[in-house]
Amino acid sequence: MSPSASTMPTAVRIETLDTPCLVVDLDVVERNIRRLQEYLDAHGIANRPHIKTHKLPLLARWQVEAGARGITVQSVGEAEVMAAAGLDDILVTYDVMGADKVRRLAQVASMATVRVAVDNEVALDAVAAAAALAGRTIGVLVEFECGKRRQGVVTPEEAVALARSAAGRPNVEFLGLLTYPNSDVVPGFVTRTRELLGEAGLELRVVSVGGTPGVWRSHVPGVATEHRAGTYVYNDRNSVAAGSATLEDCALHVHVTLVSKPTAERGVIDAGSKTLTSDLFRGDPAGGYGHVLEYPGAVVWQLSEEHGAVDFSACADKPVVGERLRVVPNHVCPVSNLHDEVYAHRGGVVCAVLPVAARGKTR
Repeated sequence: MSPSASTMPTAVRIETLDTPCLVVDLDVVERNIRRLQEYLDAHGIANRPHIKTHKLPLLARWQVEAGARGITVQSVGEAEVMAAAGLDDILVTYDVMGADKVRRLAQVASMATVRVAVDNEVALDAVAAAAALAGRTIGVLVEFECGKRRQGVVTPEEAVALARSAAGRPNVEFLGLLTYPNSDVVPGFVTRTRELLGEAGLELRVVSVGGTPGVWRSHVPGVATEHRAGTYVYNDRNSVAAGSATLEDCALHVHVTLVSKPTAERGVIDAGSKTLTSDLFRGDPAGGYGHVLEYPGAVVWQLSEEHGAVDFSACADKPVVGERLRVVPNHVCPVSNLHDEVYAHRGGVVCAVLPVAARGKTR
């Protein structure tokens, strides 16, 4: 795998890049892609990675080339970007609403095989309208809630009612169930729904689960036919804490500079909430806003928009003003969404500057 042509001069090293910036190790990315694909292949589970982590058509293509069945997106806007880049099997895991999104979804469906998750009749109406407008069949997965308390029907009976409604519409194909994350309630919900679907004369072909923290146990319940992981391609501090990755598996680092050191123990980096996001470490304010690789004892304890306050009191050695640092973000997905580009490198030499093409595509 090799990136598209670089816009950087030859032999630019990552330590010379202006900060703050996102730096991605392509060797680690490739290893992460290969590792998950091999695991899912070994257990007969289809891989449908979520691109909302990297938002890059290049990496989406790499994932498909490695064996992924297709890709997952969270919005019609992300689907548009990926379809325009040639990705031709796309799952939208969000209820589609409104005439504008119907029109745009129809356009995507004219370019690629499209599946959409729904949990209500209004969303199903929108999918049916898009399918009719495109003159194509759009697959539907009924989303059920399994503990996250977000979207999703809450009983097997509701799932079957929506499946029957989907199956009765022209240009709409009921495919199966979808949920996030892959929790302990999934097997029971799937088993009961399968029974009820059988009584209704419907087949459950797809059970799509998601998430990186539990991905390496996705085979254990024995019901998933497809997994949607996103973070694994880069990994982050939360992935490491969850045990699904190590720091060596974290492909994206935020390069920053210590721009001020008002006291011996308190410093300021040129990365605030506009760079690192305000997502906490596992939801705990005491955990700070990122892991400083050079100073593991440091705590990025406070963020304003452009400033990151760092407590170095637990570090035997302390940085000096002007020193460059690398931060592993708590949650890498929103970090990608804050930046126009990432610097891709191999062995510390920049080989491409990749525009984050699906950045900001929330509609």
